[in-house]
Amino acid sequence: MQGFNLTQKPVTPRIYSSFGQLLLACLNQPSSENTMQQIRTLVADDFQAVNATIIKQLHSRVPLVENIGSYITEAGGKRLRPLLTLLAANACGYKGDKHIELAVIIEFIHTATLLHDDVVDISSLRRGRPTANANWGNAPSVLVGDFIYSRSFQMLVSLGDMDIMALLSDTTNQIAEGEVLQLTKAGDASCSREDYLQVIRDKTAILFAAALKGAAMIADADEDMQTALFNYGIDLGIAFQLADDVLDYEGDAAVMGKNVGDDLAEGKPTLPLIYSIEQAQHGEADIIIAAIEEKSADNIKNILTLVQDNGALKHTREFAQSYVDSAKSHLTLLADSPYKEALLRLAELALNRTS
Repeated sequence: MQGFNLTQKPVTPRIYSSFGQLLLACLNQPSSENTMQQIRTLVADDFQAVNATIIKQLHSRVPLVENIGSYITEAGGKRLRPLLTLLAANACGYKGDKHIELAVIIEFIHTATLLHDDVVDISSLRRGRPTANANWGNAPSVLVGDFIYSRSFQMLVSLGDMDIMALLSDTTNQIAEGEVLQLTKAGDASCSREDYLQVIRDKTAILFAAALKGAAMIADADEDMQTALFNYGIDLGIAFQLADDVLDYEGDAAVMGKNVGDDLAEGKPTLPLIYSIEQAQHGEADIIIAAIEEKSADNIKNILTLVQDNGALKHTREFAQSYVDSAKSHLTLLADSPYKEALLRLAELALNRTS
Protein backbone atom coordinates (compact mmCIF):
# COMPACT_ATOMS: atom_id res chain seq x y z
CA MET A 1 0.00 0.00 0.00
CA GLN A 2 1.26 3.47 -0.82
CA GLY A 3 2.26 5.88 1.91
CA PHE A 4 0.22 8.92 2.89
CA ASN A 5 1.30 12.35 1.64
CA LEU A 6 -0.01 14.42 4.52
CA THR A 7 1.03 17.83 3.27
CA GLN A 8 3.00 19.61 0.59
CA LYS A 9 5.41 21.26 3.05
CA PRO A 10 7.71 19.79 5.72
CA VAL A 11 6.02 19.06 9.04
CA THR A 12 7.20 17.90 12.42
CA PRO A 13 6.95 14.09 12.46
CA ARG A 14 4.13 12.68 14.57
CA ILE A 15 3.62 9.13 15.75
CA TYR A 16 0.12 7.72 15.31
CA SER A 17 -1.09 4.92 17.56
CA SER A 18 -3.18 3.28 14.83
CA PHE A 19 -3.73 3.29 11.10
CA GLY A 20 -7.25 4.58 11.78
CA GLN A 21 -5.87 7.64 13.56
CA LEU A 22 -3.53 8.26 10.67
CA LEU A 23 -6.46 8.12 8.25
CA LEU A 24 -8.46 10.52 10.41
CA ALA A 25 -5.58 12.97 10.40
CA CYS A 26 -5.39 12.78 6.62
CA LEU A 27 -9.12 13.15 6.19
CA ASN A 28 -9.08 16.34 8.23
CA GLN A 29 -7.26 18.10 5.40
CA PRO A 30 -9.53 20.83 3.94
CA SER A 31 -9.31 19.83 0.27
CA SER A 32 -11.98 17.41 -0.92
CA GLU A 33 -9.56 16.17 -3.58
CA ASN A 34 -6.96 15.44 -0.90
CA THR A 35 -9.58 13.56 1.06
CA MET A 36 -10.57 11.47 -1.95
CA GLN A 37 -6.93 10.65 -2.61
CA GLN A 38 -6.44 9.49 0.96
CA ILE A 39 -9.56 7.34 0.78
CA ARG A 40 -8.36 5.74 -2.45
CA THR A 41 -5.00 5.05 -0.80
CA LEU A 42 -6.81 2.80 1.67
CA VAL A 43 -7.60 0.38 -1.17
CA ALA A 44 -4.71 1.23 -3.48
CA ASP A 45 -3.75 -2.39 -4.10
CA ASP A 46 -7.35 -3.31 -4.85
CA PHE A 47 -7.65 -0.38 -7.25
CA GLN A 48 -4.54 -1.49 -9.08
CA ALA A 49 -6.11 -4.93 -9.52
CA VAL A 50 -9.37 -3.33 -10.72
CA ASN A 51 -7.55 -1.27 -13.35
CA ALA A 52 -5.62 -4.31 -14.59
CA THR A 53 -8.87 -6.28 -14.86
CA ILE A 54 -10.57 -3.48 -16.77
CA ILE A 55 -7.79 -3.52 -19.37
CA LYS A 56 -8.00 -7.31 -19.65
CA GLN A 57 -11.78 -7.41 -19.95
CA LEU A 58 -11.92 -4.69 -22.61
CA HIS A 59 -10.02 -6.95 -25.00
CA SER A 60 -11.91 -7.58 -28.25
CA ARG A 61 -11.03 -8.97 -31.66
CA VAL A 62 -12.63 -5.81 -33.09
CA PRO A 63 -10.20 -2.88 -32.68
CA LEU A 64 -12.93 -0.22 -32.58
CA VAL A 65 -14.44 -1.84 -29.49
CA GLU A 66 -11.13 -1.59 -27.63
CA ASN A 67 -10.49 1.94 -28.89
CA ILE A 68 -13.80 3.34 -27.67
CA GLY A 69 -13.85 1.26 -24.49
CA SER A 70 -10.34 2.37 -23.57
CA TYR A 71 -11.10 5.99 -24.46
CA ILE A 72 -14.00 6.28 -22.05
CA THR A 73 -12.48 4.24 -19.22
CA GLU A 74 -9.18 6.12 -19.45
CA ALA A 75 -11.06 9.42 -19.10
CA GLY A 76 -10.67 8.91 -15.38
CA GLY A 77 -13.52 10.37 -13.39
CA LYS A 78 -14.17 9.57 -9.78
CA ARG A 79 -14.46 5.77 -10.14
CA LEU A 80 -16.76 6.21 -7.17
CA ARG A 81 -18.87 3.09 -7.70
CA PRO A 82 -15.98 0.59 -7.73
CA LEU A 83 -14.46 2.51 -4.81
CA LEU A 84 -17.67 1.89 -2.84
CA THR A 85 -17.48 -1.83 -3.61
CA LEU A 86 -13.87 -2.07 -2.46
CA LEU A 87 -14.47 -0.09 0.73
CA ALA A 88 -17.65 -1.99 1.63
CA ALA A 89 -16.03 -5.40 1.10
CA ASN A 90 -13.11 -4.44 3.32
CA ALA A 91 -15.42 -2.87 5.90
CA CYS A 92 -17.25 -6.22 6.08
CA GLY A 93 -13.96 -8.02 6.65
CA TYR A 94 -13.75 -9.75 3.27
CA LYS A 95 -10.39 -11.41 2.56
CA GLY A 96 -10.87 -12.87 -0.94
CA ASP A 97 -10.61 -11.33 -4.40
CA LYS A 98 -14.13 -11.58 -5.82
CA HIS A 99 -14.73 -7.95 -4.88
CA ILE A 100 -12.25 -6.97 -7.60
CA GLU A 101 -14.39 -8.64 -10.28
CA LEU A 102 -17.54 -7.10 -8.81
CA ALA A 103 -15.99 -3.62 -8.80
CA VAL A 104 -15.13 -3.99 -12.50
CA ILE A 105 -18.64 -5.24 -13.30
CA ILE A 106 -20.12 -2.21 -11.54
CA GLU A 107 -17.78 0.14 -13.41
CA PHE A 108 -18.63 -1.48 -16.76
CA ILE A 109 -22.36 -1.10 -16.16
CA HIS A 110 -21.78 2.57 -15.33
CA THR A 111 -19.54 3.06 -18.37
CA ALA A 112 -22.14 1.55 -20.69
CA THR A 113 -24.80 3.91 -19.33
CA LEU A 114 -22.48 6.88 -19.96
CA LEU A 115 -22.01 5.89 -23.60
CA HIS A 116 -25.75 5.56 -24.07
CA ASP A 117 -26.56 8.73 -22.09
CA ASP A 118 -24.26 10.87 -24.20
CA VAL A 119 -25.97 9.69 -27.37
CA VAL A 120 -29.46 10.29 -25.96
CA ASP A 121 -28.48 13.73 -24.61
CA ILE A 122 -26.51 14.60 -27.76
CA SER A 123 -23.61 15.48 -25.46
CA SER A 124 -20.31 16.58 -26.95
CA LEU A 125 -18.26 17.03 -23.77
CA ARG A 126 -17.66 14.83 -20.74
CA ARG A 127 -14.93 15.26 -18.12
CA GLY A 128 -13.46 18.09 -20.13
CA ARG A 129 -12.94 16.24 -23.40
CA PRO A 130 -15.04 15.16 -26.40
CA THR A 131 -17.51 12.35 -25.79
CA ALA A 132 -17.15 9.04 -27.61
CA ASN A 133 -20.12 9.86 -29.82
CA ALA A 134 -18.53 13.19 -30.74
CA ASN A 135 -15.39 11.36 -31.84
CA TRP A 136 -16.79 8.21 -33.44
CA GLY A 137 -20.49 8.88 -33.96
CA ASN A 138 -23.67 7.66 -32.32
CA ALA A 139 -23.90 4.14 -33.75
CA PRO A 140 -20.42 2.98 -32.65
CA SER A 141 -20.97 4.49 -29.18
CA VAL A 142 -24.26 2.67 -28.68
CA LEU A 143 -22.89 -0.63 -29.95
CA VAL A 144 -19.75 -0.46 -27.82
CA GLY A 145 -21.98 0.40 -24.88
CA ASP A 146 -23.85 -2.83 -25.63
CA PHE A 147 -20.54 -4.71 -25.74
CA ILE A 148 -19.51 -3.37 -22.33
CA TYR A 149 -22.93 -4.24 -20.87
CA SER A 150 -22.71 -7.78 -22.20
CA ARG A 151 -19.11 -8.15 -21.02
CA SER A 152 -20.22 -7.22 -17.51
CA PHE A 153 -22.75 -10.06 -17.57
CA GLN A 154 -20.16 -12.49 -18.91
CA MET A 155 -18.09 -11.58 -15.88
CA LEU A 156 -21.13 -12.10 -13.64
CA VAL A 157 -21.52 -15.62 -14.98
CA SER A 158 -17.85 -16.29 -14.21
CA LEU A 159 -18.38 -14.94 -10.71
CA GLY A 160 -20.86 -17.77 -10.25
CA ASP A 161 -23.20 -16.15 -7.71
CA MET A 162 -26.87 -16.27 -8.70
CA ASP A 163 -27.93 -13.86 -5.96
CA ILE A 164 -25.49 -11.19 -7.15
CA MET A 165 -26.53 -11.87 -10.75
CA ALA A 166 -30.17 -11.30 -9.73
CA LEU A 167 -29.21 -8.10 -7.91
CA LEU A 168 -27.37 -6.62 -10.89
CA SER A 169 -29.85 -7.76 -13.54
CA ASP A 170 -32.62 -6.09 -11.53
CA THR A 171 -30.40 -3.03 -11.12
CA THR A 172 -29.68 -2.62 -14.84
CA ASN A 173 -33.37 -3.04 -15.60
CA GLN A 174 -34.21 -0.28 -13.11
CA ILE A 175 -31.51 1.97 -14.59
CA ALA A 176 -33.10 1.51 -18.02
CA GLU A 177 -36.51 2.42 -16.60
CA GLY A 178 -34.98 5.53 -15.05
CA GLU A 179 -33.49 6.53 -18.39
CA VAL A 180 -36.86 6.20 -20.08
CA LEU A 181 -38.63 8.09 -17.28
CA GLN A 182 -36.10 10.91 -17.57
CA LEU A 183 -36.64 10.99 -21.32
CA THR A 184 -40.39 11.36 -20.84
CA LYS A 185 -39.83 14.20 -18.34
CA ALA A 186 -37.39 16.14 -20.52
CA GLY A 187 -39.12 19.34 -21.59
CA ASP A 188 -41.89 18.78 -19.02
CA ALA A 189 -42.07 21.86 -16.80
CA SER A 190 -44.85 20.23 -14.74
CA CYS A 191 -42.50 17.48 -13.51
CA SER A 192 -42.95 17.08 -9.75
CA ARG A 193 -40.14 16.67 -7.28
CA GLU A 194 -41.45 13.16 -6.57
CA ASP A 195 -41.04 12.25 -10.24
CA TYR A 196 -37.59 13.79 -10.30
CA LEU A 197 -36.50 11.90 -7.19
CA GLN A 198 -37.70 8.70 -8.83
CA VAL A 199 -35.54 9.47 -11.86
CA ILE A 200 -32.38 10.02 -9.84
CA ARG A 201 -33.09 7.01 -7.62
CA ASP A 202 -33.42 4.78 -10.69
CA LYS A 203 -30.70 6.35 -12.84
CA THR A 204 -28.01 7.04 -10.27
CA ALA A 205 -28.67 5.83 -6.74
CA ILE A 206 -29.61 2.24 -7.53
CA LEU A 207 -26.15 1.42 -8.92
CA PHE A 208 -24.49 2.94 -5.84
CA ALA A 209 -26.72 0.71 -3.73
CA ALA A 210 -25.95 -2.41 -5.78
CA ALA A 211 -22.21 -1.74 -5.57
CA LEU A 212 -22.42 -1.75 -1.79
CA LYS A 213 -24.94 -4.55 -1.27
CA GLY A 214 -23.07 -6.75 -3.73
CA ALA A 215 -19.88 -6.28 -1.72
CA ALA A 216 -21.70 -7.25 1.48
CA MET A 217 -23.10 -10.34 -0.24
CA ILE A 218 -19.62 -11.41 -1.39
CA ALA A 219 -18.39 -10.95 2.18
CA ASP A 220 -21.25 -13.17 3.48
CA ALA A 221 -22.58 -10.32 5.62
CA ASP A 222 -26.01 -10.89 7.14
CA GLU A 223 -29.19 -9.50 5.59
CA ASP A 224 -29.37 -6.57 8.01
CA MET A 225 -25.90 -5.45 6.93
CA GLN A 226 -26.75 -5.93 3.25
CA THR A 227 -29.88 -3.81 3.68
CA ALA A 228 -28.03 -1.12 5.63
CA LEU A 229 -25.36 -0.77 2.94
CA PHE A 230 -27.99 -0.81 0.19
CA ASN A 231 -29.88 2.03 1.91
CA TYR A 232 -26.64 3.93 2.45
CA GLY A 233 -26.03 3.66 -1.29
CA ILE A 234 -29.51 4.94 -2.18
CA ASP A 235 -29.15 7.98 0.07
CA LEU A 236 -25.58 8.62 -1.06
CA GLY A 237 -26.57 8.43 -4.74
CA ILE A 238 -29.47 10.82 -4.31
CA ALA A 239 -27.29 13.29 -2.39
CA PHE A 240 -24.61 13.00 -5.07
CA GLN A 241 -27.07 13.81 -7.86
CA LEU A 242 -28.68 16.69 -5.95
CA ALA A 243 -25.20 18.18 -5.52
CA ASP A 244 -24.75 17.87 -9.29
CA ASP A 245 -27.99 19.84 -9.68
CA VAL A 246 -26.45 22.68 -7.69
CA LEU A 247 -23.15 22.52 -9.56
CA ASP A 248 -24.98 22.86 -12.86
CA TYR A 249 -25.88 26.41 -11.83
CA GLU A 250 -22.82 27.53 -9.90
CA GLY A 251 -19.97 25.22 -10.89
CA ASP A 252 -16.80 25.96 -12.81
CA ALA A 253 -17.03 24.54 -16.33
CA ALA A 254 -13.28 23.90 -16.45
CA VAL A 255 -13.46 21.85 -13.25
CA MET A 256 -16.72 20.04 -14.02
CA GLY A 257 -15.82 19.17 -17.59
CA LYS A 258 -19.16 20.42 -18.88
CA ASN A 259 -20.84 23.75 -19.39
CA VAL A 260 -22.92 25.46 -16.74
CA GLY A 261 -26.56 25.17 -17.76
CA ASP A 262 -26.16 21.97 -19.80
CA ASP A 263 -29.06 20.34 -17.97
CA LEU A 264 -31.25 23.29 -18.82
CA ALA A 265 -30.34 22.98 -22.50
CA GLU A 266 -31.47 19.35 -22.34
CA GLY A 267 -34.81 20.35 -20.80
CA LYS A 268 -34.13 18.50 -17.55
CA PRO A 269 -36.35 19.82 -14.73
CA THR A 270 -33.87 19.45 -11.86
CA LEU A 271 -34.68 20.39 -8.27
CA PRO A 272 -33.43 24.02 -8.38
CA LEU A 273 -35.80 24.64 -11.30
CA ILE A 274 -38.70 22.70 -9.74
CA TYR A 275 -38.29 24.65 -6.49
CA SER A 276 -38.09 27.94 -8.40
CA ILE A 277 -41.34 27.20 -10.20
CA GLU A 278 -42.98 26.22 -6.89
CA GLN A 279 -41.88 29.47 -5.23
CA ALA A 280 -42.21 31.82 -8.19
CA GLN A 281 -43.89 35.20 -7.87
CA HIS A 282 -44.80 37.93 -10.36
CA GLY A 283 -44.44 35.73 -13.42
CA GLU A 284 -40.92 34.56 -12.54
CA ALA A 285 -41.86 30.98 -13.41
CA ASP A 286 -42.56 31.83 -17.05
CA ILE A 287 -38.90 32.18 -18.01
CA ILE A 288 -38.04 28.81 -16.42
CA ILE A 289 -41.05 27.01 -17.90
CA ALA A 290 -40.20 28.33 -21.35
CA ALA A 291 -36.56 27.28 -21.03
CA ILE A 292 -37.51 23.74 -19.97
CA GLU A 293 -40.19 23.31 -22.61
CA GLU A 294 -37.99 24.73 -25.37
CA LYS A 295 -34.88 22.91 -24.08
CA SER A 296 -32.98 26.15 -24.34
CA ALA A 297 -30.22 27.78 -22.29
CA ASP A 298 -30.62 31.11 -24.07
CA ASN A 299 -31.84 32.77 -20.86
CA ILE A 300 -29.24 31.10 -18.67
CA LYS A 301 -27.98 34.40 -17.18
CA ASN A 302 -31.45 35.41 -15.99
CA ILE A 303 -32.20 31.92 -14.69
CA LEU A 304 -28.85 31.78 -12.87
CA THR A 305 -29.72 35.02 -11.12
CA LEU A 306 -33.18 33.73 -10.27
CA VAL A 307 -32.12 30.38 -8.75
CA GLN A 308 -29.34 32.08 -6.80
CA ASP A 309 -31.60 34.81 -5.43
CA ASN A 310 -34.75 32.82 -4.63
CA GLY A 311 -33.08 30.26 -2.38
CA ALA A 312 -33.35 27.33 -4.82
CA LEU A 313 -29.70 26.37 -4.55
CA LYS A 314 -29.74 26.70 -0.77
CA HIS A 315 -32.88 24.57 -0.62
CA THR A 316 -31.31 21.89 -2.83
CA ARG A 317 -28.16 21.80 -0.71
CA GLU A 318 -30.21 21.45 2.48
CA PHE A 319 -32.31 18.71 0.89
CA ALA A 320 -29.13 16.91 -0.18
CA GLN A 321 -27.73 17.29 3.34
CA SER A 322 -30.75 15.42 4.72
CA TYR A 323 -29.79 12.47 2.49
CA VAL A 324 -26.14 12.72 3.58
CA ASP A 325 -27.25 12.54 7.22
CA SER A 326 -29.52 9.59 6.46
CA ALA A 327 -26.76 7.79 4.56
CA LYS A 328 -24.36 8.08 7.49
CA SER A 329 -26.99 6.76 9.90
CA HIS A 330 -27.13 3.45 7.99
CA LEU A 331 -23.48 2.71 8.79
CA THR A 332 -24.00 2.20 12.52
CA LEU A 333 -24.07 -1.58 12.01
CA LEU A 334 -20.52 -1.58 10.64
CA ALA A 335 -17.67 -2.19 13.07
CA ASP A 336 -15.34 0.77 13.48
CA SER A 337 -12.51 0.72 10.94
CA PRO A 338 -10.71 3.04 8.54
CA TYR A 339 -13.02 1.70 5.81
CA LYS A 340 -16.15 2.68 7.73
CA GLU A 341 -14.66 6.12 8.37
CA ALA A 342 -13.97 6.45 4.66
CA LEU A 343 -17.60 5.63 3.84
CA LEU A 344 -18.75 8.26 6.33
CA ARG A 345 -16.47 10.84 4.76
CA LEU A 346 -17.61 9.92 1.25
CA ALA A 347 -21.16 10.79 2.29
CA GLU A 348 -19.95 14.24 3.36
CA LEU A 349 -18.00 14.66 0.12
CA ALA A 350 -21.10 13.92 -1.93
CA LEU A 351 -22.22 17.46 -1.18
CA ASN A 352 -18.96 19.27 -0.45
CA ARG A 353 -17.26 19.07 -3.84
CA THR A 354 -16.65 21.12 -6.97
CA SER A 355 -17.07 18.48 -9.67
